[in-house]
Amino acid sequence: MGTVGGLDRSHGRDSAGGPSPVPARGPGPAGRLRGWGGVSAMAAACALTAAVTLLPLSHSVDSRAERVTSGQRTASVTRADDDACETPEASLRPSPDGADGDTVRSIRERPNRKLVVGVDQNSYRWGYRDPVTGDLEGFDIDLARAIAEDILGSRDDVIFRAIPTNQREAALNNGTVDLVVRTMTITCDRRQRVDFSTAYFQVGQQVLAPKGSSITGFDASLAGKRVCTAEDSTAYQALEKDAHGAIFKDEHDGTPADEDRLTVPNQLDCLVRLQLGEVDAVVTDNALAAGQAAQDPAVELVGEPLPPEYYGVAVKLGNDDLVRRVNKVLEGYRAGGADSRWMRSYETWLKAGLPGITAPPPARYRNE
Repeated sequence: MGTVGGLDRSHGRDSAGGPSPVPARGPGPAGRLRGWGGVSAMAAACALTAAVTLLPLSHSVDSRAERVTSGQRTASVTRADDDACETPEASLRPSPDGADGDTVRSIRERPNRKLVVGVDQNSYRWGYRDPVTGDLEGFDIDLARAIAEDILGSRDDVIFRAIPTNQREAALNNGTVDLVVRTMTITCDRRQRVDFSTAYFQVGQQVLAPKGSSITGFDASLAGKRVCTAEDSTAYQALEKDAHGAIFKDEHDGTPADEDRLTVPNQLDCLVRLQLGEVDAVVTDNALAAGQAAQDPAVELVGEPLPPEYYGVAVKLGNDDLVRRVNKVLEGYRAGGADSRWMRSYETWLKAGLPGITAPPPARYRNE
């Protein structure tokens, strides 16, 4: 599946075409369409966005090759504490004097004075286009605007570039974006290629399945079932460790399957596959899956989530001053208890699908 990015000059943002959710239709035999609920208008907005003049996102490089070369380009920039990586969500402390480094100064000195942030435009409640206004909204969008406001003085001093799941690292390493705020889980493996802020949300991998399915969770009920995950996702890594007999690769027992059928570039592609009856379940972060279940009443989260993981703001490895600046922003974003900007954003976008959260995850810092 090709990947492109387009400049929406009317809104000062970059956009990219994404998978269109399948509209509601009654159940049927194999290849059936599952209901999408009341969000077909959002799909239409995404389709209209894709009609804007499109520009290459990452120099038209094959995504798999791009990931390899990205890792090679950054392999020489590593930190000693990455070898142990006992606490992957630990990050660099904010600068005590608040001084800006070269990366932050270069952003401020740009002619357009804009922060360029890689986001999603298809994840309901995290980063998605309002079907009426066409504006990007969601929890990640709020955070990206807060960072832009702190660095440049206005929440509107930002250019959003919609990037697929499997190109988040490449977009940082080839300079397409300054930051990625796109439900990106902090892992030891990823920290070898990009850096992260402190954690801004806690999640767990969980199974999304049609209501009435025999699948009961991330367990033996997955045996023989076709399971979809996003390429380069922690969900895919979890299945590699223990698939419980699930079929989750585009090649199974040496027999090639349709490309991008089970392992897809964008996580939302999995929900489309599920609606079409091409897969039996999806494994993804429960935070994303909750938004998809809110969109489609025919699917639900099943079983218990896997052990906690954390989302972080991703930064190009070596841009330490930008990491420290983002962590300074996050300290203020979390502050204020129930009236913090973090809690207000959570209540606006996520509380309905993920109730019971009373505080953001605490900041953890490395021993420097």
